[in-house]
Amino acid sequence: MDNTQSPNSTSPSSSAIPSVLHHPAYLHLAASRVFTALATQAMTIAIGWIIYDLTQSAFALGFVGFCQFLPRFFLTLVVGHVADRFDRRIIVFICQVVQMLVAVWLAWALWEGWITSTIVFIAVTVLGAATAFQHPTSTALLPNVVPASILQQAVATATSLQQAAFIIGPAAGGLLYGVDPTAPFLISAILLAIACINVACIRIERRVVPREPVTLNSVFAGITFVRSRPIILGAISLDLFAVLLGGATALMPMFARDILHAGPWGLGFLRAAPAIGALVMAVLLARRPLRKNVGRRMMIACAVFGVATIAFSLSTSIVFSVACLAVLGAADTISVVVRSSLVQLMTPDEMRGRVSAVNSLFIGTSNQLGEFESGLLAGFLGPVLTGVIGGIGTLVVVALWFRIFPELARVKSLEG
Repeated sequence: MDNTQSPNSTSPSSSAIPSVLHHPAYLHLAASRVFTALATQAMTIAIGWIIYDLTQSAFALGFVGFCQFLPRFFLTLVVGHVADRFDRRIIVFICQVVQMLVAVWLAWALWEGWITSTIVFIAVTVLGAATAFQHPTSTALLPNVVPASILQQAVATATSLQQAAFIIGPAAGGLLYGVDPTAPFLISAILLAIACINVACIRIERRVVPREPVTLNSVFAGITFVRSRPIILGAISLDLFAVLLGGATALMPMFARDILHAGPWGLGFLRAAPAIGALVMAVLLARRPLRKNVGRRMMIACAVFGVATIAFSLSTSIVFSVACLAVLGAADTISVVVRSSLVQLMTPDEMRGRVSAVNSLFIGTSNQLGEFESGLLAGFLGPVLTGVIGGIGTLVVVALWFRIFPELARVKSLEG
C-alpha cells in the first residue's frame, strides 16, 4: 500500500468492513488490548480509591496522573525509535509482563499492610513507563496486521472492544475492591498474563526492519514529520488541549464521595460511563464509517466533549452524571477514530513507531497531565468550578483550532 496516501481519496466498498474479523493476527492483537484494558481500568479504580483514602487530597489524585505522565514525556523519543527498529510484538509482551509484576506487588503490599502513598506513586510511575512503550508500539503494530482499506474499521472495532473493557473494568474494579482491596490487582495480574499469551500468538508476514542508522536526526524524525503535516499536528494537538483542559473526570473520586455521596461502586460506574457512550459510538463507526467532513466532525465532537464536561461538573445526580459522561465518551471516540486513522494512513510504516510515540505523548499529556492540572486547580477552587472552567477552555480551544488549522477542518474522508 501507499502509506503516504491522502486521506481524501476515494472510498472503498463497504463490503470490506466485515473482513477485519477474518484476520487471526488482528483478533489476537485486539484480544491483547482488551485484556490489558480490563486490567489497567480495574487497577486505576483501586489506585484512585487507595490514594484518596490515604491522603484525602485532590492534589494527590492529580499527582497520580503526573506520575504517569513523567515517564511518557522523557521516554517518547526512545520509545519511537525502539518501536521502529525492533519486533513490536516483543516490546508489547515485555510491557505487559512489567504491568503484571506491578499488579502483584501492589496486591502484596495491601495484603501485608505496608501500602503507602509513596509506594502507590512509585507503582504508577512504573506503569506509566510500561504504557509509554506499549501504547505507541501497539498502535504502530495495527497497520501490520490489516490492509489499509479496512484500517478505519479496524480502529473502530478495536476501539469498541476496548470500550467494552472500559465499561466492565472500572465497575469490576470497584466491586472487587469492595470485597477485598487485593482482588482488583490479583485479577488484573491474571488478565495481563492472558494478554501476554495473545501477543505471543500474533503472526505477521511483514516485519519492520531498520531503514536508517541511529542518528540525532532519526531520533527526532517523528517530531519533524508531525510538524511538517498540518493535518496530523492539528488533530493530535486538538486532542491535547481539549482533554488537558477538560480533565474534570480525573476528580471522579471526589465527585463520587463528596458530591454524589456514592462509594467505590459509584466510582466504578462513573468510570464506566464514558466507556458506555464510547462503545455505542465505536460500534456505530465500525458499522457505518465516517464518509465525509470528518475533520469538521472531529472538531464538533471536541466541542460536545467540553459541553458534557461542564454539565457533569454541575450535576448533583449520579444518574445525570452518568448520562453526561456517556455523551463525553461518545464524543471522544469520534475524535480518537479520526485522529488514529489520519496518523496511520498518512505515515509510512518505517516512521509509524516514532510518529505514534509523538501521538502517544500528546495523548498522555492530555490525560495524565490534565489529571494533574485538574487536581492542582481543584485544591484551590474545588472540583465543580475546576470542571466548569476546563469545559469552557475546551470550547475556546475548538474555536481557535478552526482558524489555526483550516486544513484539518477541510479533511473529507479517512479511507485510503
